[in-house]
Amino acid sequence: MTPATKVLDKARVNYSLHRYEHDPQAESYGGEAAEKLGLDPARVFKTLLASTETGELLVAVVPVSGQLDLKLLARAAGSKRIGMADPAAAQRSTGYLLGGISPLGQKKRLRTFIDDSATQWPEIYVSAGRRGLEIALAPSDLASQTHATFAPIGRND
Repeated sequence: MTPATKVLDKARVNYSLHRYEHDPQAESYGGEAAEKLGLDPARVFKTLLASTETGELLVAVVPVSGQLDLKLLARAAGSKRIGMADPAAAQRSTGYLLGGISPLGQKKRLRTFIDDSATQWPEIYVSAGRRGLEIALAPSDLASQTHATFAPIGRND
């Protein structure tokens, strides 16, 4: 169905898909997913791309109920300075459109960091690679399939 689901199918990872009607006028893709699926926003995670001072792209997966803390991500990645990645570079590197970037099945393997709050849930929701489609899976499965590190990279609003 999407590169993200193909990766999970190939690895025989348990997951479930959840569809909703995407509103192009929605202010927040992740917030829209939580609202339309009736989920706690702390369990729905957004996939963001950041860039280090050397130009390395990083994937950060944080709850939609909060924000990515760039200083904490820099510390976790061992970088001096990090900023948000250029949207066009994010799309080129992942193969996904903004608002539908999944941490799974990206074109290039990037270092990935998942906010450690994910470990409190038996399953979390991330984009399946298309607006209006979410994957529910265990945080440990997400980490193993993306070779991610759990780290405190988010902050609550």
